[in-house]
Amino acid sequence: MRFLTVLAAVLWLASCSDRSITAIVPDAVDVGTPRTVFAASARAREADGSYGYRRANRLQFLELTVSIPPTHTPGSLNLSYGRPDPETQFVLAGQEVFTSPELLRRRLLDDQREQDSPIREVTLFVHGYNATQNETAFRAAQLANDIEIPGSLMIYSWPSRARAFGYAYDLDSMLFARDGLEQTIRQLKASGAERIVLVAHSMGAALSMEMMRQAEIREPGWSDRMLEGVVLISPDLDVDVFRTQMDRIGTVPQPFVVMVSRKDPALNISARLRGTAESRRLGNIDSIDRIADYPVDVIDTTAFSGDAASRHFVAATSPALVTLLSSAPAMGEAFGPEETSFDFLIPGGVEVSGRAKEIILARPGEDR
Repeated sequence: MRFLTVLAAVLWLASCSDRSITAIVPDAVDVGTPRTVFAASARAREADGSYGYRRANRLQFLELTVSIPPTHTPGSLNLSYGRPDPETQFVLAGQEVFTSPELLRRRLLDDQREQDSPIREVTLFVHGYNATQNETAFRAAQLANDIEIPGSLMIYSWPSRARAFGYAYDLDSMLFARDGLEQTIRQLKASGAERIVLVAHSMGAALSMEMMRQAEIREPGWSDRMLEGVVLISPDLDVDVFRTQMDRIGTVPQPFVVMVSRKDPALNISARLRGTAESRRLGNIDSIDRIADYPVDVIDTTAFSGDAASRHFVAATSPALVTLLSSAPAMGEAFGPEETSFDFLIPGGVEVSGRAKEIILARPGEDR
């Protein structure tokens, strides 16, 4: 009964505001650090120019300019929907809609030149449940800034309801968005991207796995040819479903990383909603034995959940873990052209079961 009362309170509070409307403040680039975030959106564009929860008939590609405030500290994401303060908050400073794939290709090339990047690489971030387009751009910019992700940054914005009570709608939207995500990756390749790393959070991980599965049915080996690496963060995904998806993929892109935490309340709720409170989602598994058949690196972030602003997104919101990841000497090469294992990048214990490897992170100075 207590669980139901708390859940009802959360749903009521979440229904009281519209987070899809965010002010655009062009002058913010003169205050903060600008970051270009490209976007492929499966959301319908509203009359006011915003992108809400309605599903679009076709993809739209955009360029968003995010201003990172000068007061930003690693792991934090301070924002406002009404009157954002560029001194202290992430701000949307610009939004341009591309009218043709050629314009996207040109801007991606320009972005690579501006970064003096020797390799045309793109990190494609897929958000999870209960997220707006602009929130996703802010989170992707924050993560890329804090961990110093190289290359261009793109988000895939699928039509989440952006409400706590919208879980069922989001499940349907996740399935709706599979074709658009595959199309986005194909468009990036056609635009000259040589290396694409797919980073997906929560329900976005389920979307990414479903997308790869359907592409493999049509073109065996597609995922390995198109993707340089895959990172699933706190995946809200049934373990048995994950196994069937991996069986279909066959040749799994490498590296293939799953970041988990045994102290993830959101995934506990997800299991309860499915009537399987005693079971585990992929993102909070306590053993890698059930996925030992697959070449995956499981990174256990449980030790860092205590200082994380979101225990469902420890990798982005734990200042200690963000600092650790950004300072790892080989992190910049983790998605290099050669297959790379993560066990030497970050401190912690390593356990191996079959083809799977688990890196159990430990806070500096602590025993695991």
